[in-house]
Amino acid sequence: MKRSLSFGSVAEAYERYRPGYPDRLAELIIEQAASSGAAEIATAIEIGAGTGKATRVIAAAGIAVTATEPDPAMLAVLERACDGLGVGTVCAAFEDPAVDDLGPVDLLYAAAALHWTDPQGRWDRIARLVRPGGLVASFGGPTDGDAEVAAIEQQVLAEHGVQVTAPGPIADGTTMEWPGNELLADDRFTDVRETVLPRRLRYTRDDFLGLLNTISAYRTLDDPTRAAVFAELDSRLPAEIDLAADLTMHTARRVGVSPGS
Repeated sequence: MKRSLSFGSVAEAYERYRPGYPDRLAELIIEQAASSGAAEIATAIEIGAGTGKATRVIAAAGIAVTATEPDPAMLAVLERACDGLGVGTVCAAFEDPAVDDLGPVDLLYAAAALHWTDPQGRWDRIARLVRPGGLVASFGGPTDGDAEVAAIEQQVLAEHGVQVTAPGPIADGTTMEWPGNELLADDRFTDVRETVLPRRLRYTRDDFLGLLNTISAYRTLDDPTRAAVFAELDSRLPAEIDLAADLTMHTARRVGVSPGS
């Protein structure tokens, strides 16, 4: 199973167990657009919107969002969750031709989804879809248990011969984390910023296992292995689990000035 398309079978669980996004995220995007000289943000494209956890926050801030998502089961949950917010939807991956006609917009953003896009031509496509002076934003971050929880998880995985790796690129030895490092190197974007929003969450053991079951590395395990891993985790993990779930956001302004600005 392709990791980027592994979520549809657990769309309802994804909506239930994955943490949402704070209203402060939309406020920061709007503030950073204003402080960087970008015009007011009225329209947006979301890449890989999932069940709409970020969609509803951005749309509630008064921005007209077109949410793109390749999995119809995930999109169905999004449409239900965003009912009444005026969100448009397109069932398509970012690289699909159906996305080509959605721009140019004031904002293009991705919530824990940019790493699923094809790196070949990624920034060319984004540059075409964002109007000159518009904003690009990417945000997300891991949800990590404390040292005790991490040790239990790694031990169980090792016992079953499973190696779980995070998807997507990392910035090794650069001045800014990915994708900020790539935005810094691309002269079509300027005023690149990295902002961290600290966040701590508490999950019950059952809810934490529900969260793990929505993570692509676990979804792509064969059913017997996944069942065995989760049974062991259920027997060893504490009843309550504290998670570090800081959000890291990168923003950048598209170089240029829109006609008529």
